[in-house]
Amino acid sequence: MKKIGVYGGTFDPVHNGHVSLAIDAVDMVSLDAVIFMPVYIQPFKQGKKLADGTDRLRMLELAAEDHPVLAVSDYEMKSESVSYTYKTLRMLKGVYEEEDKIFFLCGTDSFLKIETWMNAEELLDSYSYIVGTRPGYKEEELKETIERIRREHGTEIVKIKNRQVDVSSTLIRERAAGGLSVTGLVPEKVERYIVENGLYK
Repeated sequence: MKKIGVYGGTFDPVHNGHVSLAIDAVDMVSLDAVIFMPVYIQPFKQGKKLADGTDRLRMLELAAEDHPVLAVSDYEMKSESVSYTYKTLRMLKGVYEEEDKIFFLCGTDSFLKIETWMNAEELLDSYSYIVGTRPGYKEEELKETIERIRREHGTEIVKIKNRQVDVSSTLIRERAAGGLSVTGLVPEKVERYIVENGLYK
């Protein structure tokens, strides 16, 4: 039986926090791999300008290069439409063996909103989740939500104590736009790509 993590998001750009959460999930839940799945258009961020999909995908590939357990999929990119998690997980379910287990990997904020996602019932009834946490951050709300969802849907939810990396894609975009260094915030190869291609200027 394989255990596969799926990590969706805009990744605009991918940063060290994304990479460390994926690797921590592999280590703590004994996953065989984590697949980064960059969105084409995120349902909750329609109308928001993103870096070109080719650039976001390439930066993820560069970030994953040094980690054999990380992979990148362009499935949602190729759809060229709003990216819905239930469609992606359905597709992956068809690719893997019946006994394999698919975990959707997300942070606290994303998981707290999961009941508002398209086809939330299917998502909670059919898949497992790994939730990255921050000490003291919405801890009580997350605990109550996890308990309720487990009770109502029987969902497997693994809460992990992942490494804390204080960085956001917004901060990186702002620094790059202002000509400031992003060293230490993103993987070295990603930093080089941002500089060489003048991204976020």
